[in-house]
Amino acid sequence: MEPSKIKKVAKEVIRIEANSVSQIVERIDEKFVSAVQSIMECDGRLIVMGMGKSGLISQKIASTMASTGTPSHFVSPAEATHGDLGMIKKEDVLLIVSNSGETMELIQLLPSIKRKGVLIIGLIGKKNSSLAREADISLDTSVEKEACTLDLAPTASTTATLAMGDALAVSLLEVRGFNKTDFAELHPGGMLGKRLLLTIDNLTHKGDAIPFISINSSIKDALFNISEKGLGLTGVMDEENSLIGIITDGDIRRGLEKFGDDILNKTAEFLMSEDPKWISSDTLAISALELMEKHSITSLFVYSDSSLKRPDGIVHIHDILKSGIQ
Repeated sequence: MEPSKIKKVAKEVIRIEANSVSQIVERIDEKFVSAVQSIMECDGRLIVMGMGKSGLISQKIASTMASTGTPSHFVSPAEATHGDLGMIKKEDVLLIVSNSGETMELIQLLPSIKRKGVLIIGLIGKKNSSLAREADISLDTSVEKEACTLDLAPTASTTATLAMGDALAVSLLEVRGFNKTDFAELHPGGMLGKRLLLTIDNLTHKGDAIPFISINSSIKDALFNISEKGLGLTGVMDEENSLIGIITDGDIRRGLEKFGDDILNKTAEFLMSEDPKWISSDTLAISALELMEKHSITSLFVYSDSSLKRPDGIVHIHDILKSGIQ
């Protein structure tokens, strides 16, 4: 096949799927609101069911729900007929996913599910199908045609269904008032967890590792202190032991270029930059990194209490990057 033909097919697939998603926007109606309210009000969990490709979409919907504050899990209809139906309680809400609306494995389960008194919400691709009629709330996820050139493989239909599932999940997120802190509690591992949970206090150099010199110290002393502590800078303290300035190795290098060796005998006050940047110890590491990038600096002094005169920590950009935050 010619490359131009391949690109044409691919673009048509994306166009059809995009149109299918656009069409379901107009179907966000009172039934959708009722579905959200029913899930919010249930005392149990949201159980999601589907077979085949709809089963895969069901698993994604259940996963998204669970990770955004709606207790949810997937139950295979095939396994449910062999005992897993016991995972569903009357306090739960059942979300069934079927493009045809005639999925036999789901239809067979309906009598047992209804005897439990479980509310059924359907994401159904055929409005007049058996499952659409049996559901307490049926949301229309039908599409004009599949993106598959044979109009057979579930493509546009699965995309539209997934979009409707995401719409439910995010609507529930908003209704619950689910925030970034809540999200972090459910994602303690990996990059998401680090970005939302890791604070500077976990990365701070403390005690003798903090570079300090007095305002009356020489630039030579500042150079030795910077080399000893290995953070590329030193803080300058006044007579009351308050942080009033900062000297970096770059400051000294530029001073030597401008004034020669004579600068080494001058005091820290001559070369220091006043009002160094600082953060509180409970600041998120990602926020500290953003502040460093904004001001083109590599370190921040850290205060556990803003009323303190002397910082009780310092964090370097390398400490943050080593933690995996980017």
